[in-house]
Amino acid sequence: MTKLNKKQNLVILTLDAGGTNFVFTAIKYGKELGESIVLPAQPKSEDACSALIIRGFELLKNQLNETISAISFAFPGPADYPNGIIGDLPNFSGINGNYPLKQILEWHFNIPVFINNDGNLFAYGEALAGELLAVNKELENNLAGKNFKNIIGLTLGTGFGSGIVIDGNLMNGDNSCAAEIHNLINPNSPNYNIEESVSTKSIQRSYAKLSGNKLDFSLMPIDIYKIAKGNQNGNQNAAIQSFYDYGIALGYAISNILTLIDGLVVIGGGISSAWDLFSKSMFHSLRQPYQNTEGKFSPRTTVQVFDLEDKTSYEEFIKGDIVKIKSKYLNKEIFYDRIPRTGIIRSKNGASKSISLGAYFFAITKLA
Repeated sequence: MTKLNKKQNLVILTLDAGGTNFVFTAIKYGKELGESIVLPAQPKSEDACSALIIRGFELLKNQLNETISAISFAFPGPADYPNGIIGDLPNFSGINGNYPLKQILEWHFNIPVFINNDGNLFAYGEALAGELLAVNKELENNLAGKNFKNIIGLTLGTGFGSGIVIDGNLMNGDNSCAAEIHNLINPNSPNYNIEESVSTKSIQRSYAKLSGNKLDFSLMPIDIYKIAKGNQNGNQNAAIQSFYDYGIALGYAISNILTLIDGLVVIGGGISSAWDLFSKSMFHSLRQPYQNTEGKFSPRTTVQVFDLEDKTSYEEFIKGDIVKIKSKYLNKEIFYDRIPRTGIIRSKNGASKSISLGAYFFAITKLA
């Protein structure tokens, strides 16, 4: 972290490129400078998108009396992120592959440009300036003898995004395709990927089917959440069940990724605000035991998974189970925490802020 801290005086321009709006932010010392610039997205052509991004960064640059060291931001994939080539984007109708966005911006601004996946940058922001630090500080304060170095970041929104940080290093993969959690097999049907059951459309489809109504994509998860809570007209039972089914699929996905990556799980994105409706089924799903051919049961995950949004569970997680080990072959007692564990917690920063912070930290680690 020392190397990273020496560079935190650098000013990095960041962008959160959503399907509706592009939000441009300048960051220095891990904090936002001035006001963010919000412009409507221009997804219908590469030229319009490039012009919008250049305009947004120019407006941001012009309101600052600072030297800009780099541009770093999240952009939808598929993409070759190290080379800055954007692929065929389903939600950006005018971008159909081989879009050299990094080179366009470097030529215009004459500074380094870094592009990455939003799930990756969310996880990186949470690792360096979010929940990983907060949880480890609490563990240290309580002398728990435990420290987390790895994080799995999950974004719940229009789709299902993910990023993984191992011992402070963002896992990018050899093809910019690490942590593509949305392509896990769907437990409801092997013909679908998991995103078909963990997305905005999955909640919309589920509600329409359970309520007997025509599918309405203008009815957003926030509306279905309000129906579930009795604050908006609609089929309350169908709304509640829609989020329950969402949680079952999400728990299945988390149990699979925890089998491969041993780390803290941090959840962000708009649908994370419906935690009270999907978390119970999520934990039920990922804690369901396996059964072998002889009828014996074993845990679905090797580590115990705690709900860090629940006060009692959080306290148990922090405390652990520290025991003293004695041996005639040792001249001292050994203190040992014998619960292998992890936890699932929601982002306090929120996805957009953590993505911007992740982009900032990613840039300063890359600059010479």
